[in-house]
Amino acid sequence: MSSNKLQWILAAIVPVICLVQFSPEAGVTQESAFLPGATSHGHHQIELQCSACHSDDMGLRPNACTDCHQAELKRANDSHPKAKFLDPRNADRVEILDARNCVTCHREHSPETTLEMGLTLPADYCFFCHQDIEEDRPTHKGLPFDSCSTAGCHNYHDNTALYEDFLEQHLNDKPFAEDPRKLPKNHYHGWSEENRRQPLGASDRDSPDDVAFTQSVVYDWSLSAHAKAGVNCSDCHEPEGAAFVEKPGFAACQSCHDYETETFLESMHGMRLAAGLSPMTPALAEIPMHQSAAHKELSCVACHDAHSSDVQFASRQACISCHDSEHVNNYRGSLHAELWTKELAGEGPPDSGVSCATCHFPRVERNEFGEVSNRVLHNQNETLRPNEKMIRPVCLQCHGLGFAIDALADQDLIRSNFQGRPQVHVESLEMVEEKLRRLQSERSP
Repeated sequence: MSSNKLQWILAAIVPVICLVQFSPEAGVTQESAFLPGATSHGHHQIELQCSACHSDDMGLRPNACTDCHQAELKRANDSHPKAKFLDPRNADRVEILDARNCVTCHREHSPETTLEMGLTLPADYCFFCHQDIEEDRPTHKGLPFDSCSTAGCHNYHDNTALYEDFLEQHLNDKPFAEDPRKLPKNHYHGWSEENRRQPLGASDRDSPDDVAFTQSVVYDWSLSAHAKAGVNCSDCHEPEGAAFVEKPGFAACQSCHDYETETFLESMHGMRLAAGLSPMTPALAEIPMHQSAAHKELSCVACHDAHSSDVQFASRQACISCHDSEHVNNYRGSLHAELWTKELAGEGPPDSGVSCATCHFPRVERNEFGEVSNRVLHNQNETLRPNEKMIRPVCLQCHGLGFAIDALADQDLIRSNFQGRPQVHVESLEMVEEKLRRLQSERSP
């Protein structure tokens, strides 16, 4: 075959190959074809929004990581902040492990070296600074350095989560608390006491006369928490006197529910919106989802009906309508679901039920300018990866510490949605008991 003929054939075929290669049906876009490697589980949603992390010359922006994660680190009271490694006294440690930069431990587009939580360092990196731990804490003698974050005790950015003094306080916990779910009762609806509004009824709606609506919408709104708190149509649809907006975005919710919106935008559900992309859909997820929900766009109203504000639906049904994992599907037959069903039927006391949101979107107390309020954490990552972070705000509401540590270390129990008792045991509490016995022995004459 002549070279000219070959060139003509290639000229005809290559455009067709490119068309197929970069077609949406093939799952590849022109941008994704030039990614240097797969992104981690935490960032795959925004991998095509290069500007979220990179400058125009494709270098890493100075604040690329903290722009998204600083608020979460602040809430966790980050125990390894950058400032610690700017201290001249830690200069020798910086030479070994430069913890001033996030990318020292977390590098994207390196799937062959990426571990859990996007970590791209050997799992025994704690050794670099804590090689003398056995001398300081005999309880740690013989523990491998790659077990620090997997033994139910520490994680890098909040290594006080299960510190020894905390373990000591809970040595005698029973598996099941005698008085579970001591949750704060002052649920926050966005209005301070001095600015609280009068409840509204159906006849109080203030939507413009030329706006079409159905009676069911008015009825749902009139019975909602919004109407009871005095929130009228104009508060969401005509913010600050602007023109009527038929379908307000998350900014309308944020005007009252700032903490909930802030944490939602940090989550796997809302991070695409925060990056200026289209909403997340189950079709884009890397975990099992129902095909019937593939098209569903995730925003505030995806889980909370815009007018009825049905928190019961948002607490359970909204989750299982999208998620299709073994853990989620086993919820229906779990003891947690049984408690939830009894509470809804009036057969159990208030707050005795356990829904999806109970564990993954917990209520937390916030102290803002001296005012304590009860808010709902909407960033499920904060209590999910690693799952030991769930112990303080969630598990200890109903369970003892030792039981909770063991349960979260038992992968089979997690898959069954905690149907039964843990068959895995983590010796965190025994370590503390050993320490106390040693101290008592040293104090004895």
